[in-house]
Amino acid sequence: MSETAPTVLSQSRLAYRQLENLIVTLKLAPGSLVTEKQLIEELGLGRTPVREAIQKLEWQGLIEIRPRAGLQIATLNPDHPAMVLQTRRQLEPLAARLMADVMTDDTRAKLMACARTMTDCAVTGDKEGFLAADKAFDEILEETCPNPFLSQALGALQTHSRRYWYAGATQASLDLSVSLHVRVIRALLQGDGGEAERAMADLVDGLRL
Repeated sequence: MSETAPTVLSQSRLAYRQLENLIVTLKLAPGSLVTEKQLIEELGLGRTPVREAIQKLEWQGLIEIRPRAGLQIATLNPDHPAMVLQTRRQLEPLAARLMADVMTDDTRAKLMACARTMTDCAVTGDKEGFLAADKAFDEILEETCPNPFLSQALGALQTHSRRYWYAGATQASLDLSVSLHVRVIRALLQGDGGEAERAMADLVDGLRL
C-alpha cells in the first residue's frame, strides 16, 4: 500500500492540473458537455486520478455532474468576476503578508523563476505560458502560507480568476498582470510583509476579468 499511494497521489495531481488547464484556457468550452471516458482518453491517465480531478473541479464550481447527460463545463457568468475579486481582495493580501515572514531559500528560488517566466511571456505575448507561471505562483503561496485554511480557500478563487482573465486577455492586460505579479514577488523576496500585502491588494484591484 505504501509503495503505490505516492504514485496515485501524483497521478491525481497531474490529472487535476491538466484538466484545470483545459478548462481555464477554454479548450473545454464553457457550457459544453463531455464524458468521463472522453477526459480519460484526452488526458491519457487512469480512471481513478481523472475521477478524483473531476470531483475536485466539481467542488470548485468548474464542472457540474449531470446524471445521464455527462459532465458540463461551467459557463462564464458575467456576475462572477466581481464576486471572485471581492473575495480575493479580502483574503490574498493577508496570505502574502503571512508568506513574507516564512520565506526560505527554496521559496525565493521558485519565486524568482516565476518572475523570469512571467517577464518572458510578456515579451513574447504568451498568455498560456503566463497562466502556467501564475498557477506555479499560486501553488508556491499555497505551500508557503502558514495558514492552510487561508490558502485552501484561495485555490478555487484563483482558478476562476485565471479562466475569466484568459477569456478576455489582451497584450495590455498581460503586461499589467506581469508587472503587478513581479511587484508582489519583489516584496516577498525582500521579506517585506507590509509591502507584500499592499502589492497583492493592488494586484487584485488591477486584474481585468
